[in-house]
Amino acid sequence: MAAAGPDTAPHVPVLLRPLLAAVAPVAGVWLDGTFGAGGYSKGLLEAGADKVIGIDRDPLALEMAAEWMGDYGDRLKLVQGTFSQLDLLAGEPLDGVVLDLGVSSMQLDQAERGFSFLRDGPLDMRMSQQGESAADLVNSASEALLADILYHYGEERASRRIARAIVAARAEAPITTTLQLAGIVEKCLPRAKPGQSHPATRSFQALRIAVNAEFDELIDGLEAAERALKPGGRLAVVTFHSLEDRVVKRFFQQRAAKVRHVNRYARDAEETGPEAPFELITRKAIGPDEEELATNPRARSAKLRVARRTEMPAGPSDRGNLGLPTVDKSTEKGRRR
Repeated sequence: MAAAGPDTAPHVPVLLRPLLAAVAPVAGVWLDGTFGAGGYSKGLLEAGADKVIGIDRDPLALEMAAEWMGDYGDRLKLVQGTFSQLDLLAGEPLDGVVLDLGVSSMQLDQAERGFSFLRDGPLDMRMSQQGESAADLVNSASEALLADILYHYGEERASRRIARAIVAARAEAPITTTLQLAGIVEKCLPRAKPGQSHPATRSFQALRIAVNAEFDELIDGLEAAERALKPGGRLAVVTFHSLEDRVVKRFFQQRAAKVRHVNRYARDAEETGPEAPFELITRKAIGPDEEELATNPRARSAKLRVARRTEMPAGPSDRGNLGLPTVDKSTEKGRRR
């Protein structure tokens, strides 16, 4: 999510009410691909789902669920893994898939996880708690690569200035904590005005995306959901920033468009032929209403998109036209496809 709240903030699932309304009636087997604190899974079960399969790459999320999951018996099954493999991890056809993208409030609220620029902790940001950490990336990547990550994954206009400052700072001492990095970024940008986001918001978002390969996960997960869903099954995706929402929007538009057949004797293509793999339930993204914003400020940037699976066979998407922001680490040059 976009920002961290106080430690006492409840872990409220964002846009749950409009999501349940959009996918109603809820029945059959659903998969919650970003289990987190379990809010969506609980909501689906209480709305009538016969079974929910919860997937999370964070082992801590599954450990914390042990305290309450017994209340649902065999209606709730938890699996550690990434939603990019949800079709394999589910092990059965699905009636619905829910994906709540980004970092969870639970992770933001734990300083030791290193996701928040408001709390001092180790510069980690690994959702799976394995592999390269944000500290590893910040202290080893070249200035050019850091600038590209900040620009392409965080849309940070001052990316080169910040990358230059990071390289200069790490030459004096390794950058190992969240507040250390946040302080470096703050010095490169104007002081935030009341109501504006923290100056380090975009930089922390960019590094988190890079550490967790979030865009690779996203498109793999959308395609996996297409393979796993039964005809009539629903796919609901909640995003928290414009980069994610653009990819989801284009995926749905692409996969919900009818096949275009070109008549060799006509100038224009004709939209005929069989239906596409999805049909849109929400033509436009759904955002939070005033009631939700009053109780859960973290919902302010959230958008919900929902589509229904048709009987058409699943297939690969045209990734070159999804607006995926990419950083090529081999050549250390960023590009947007």
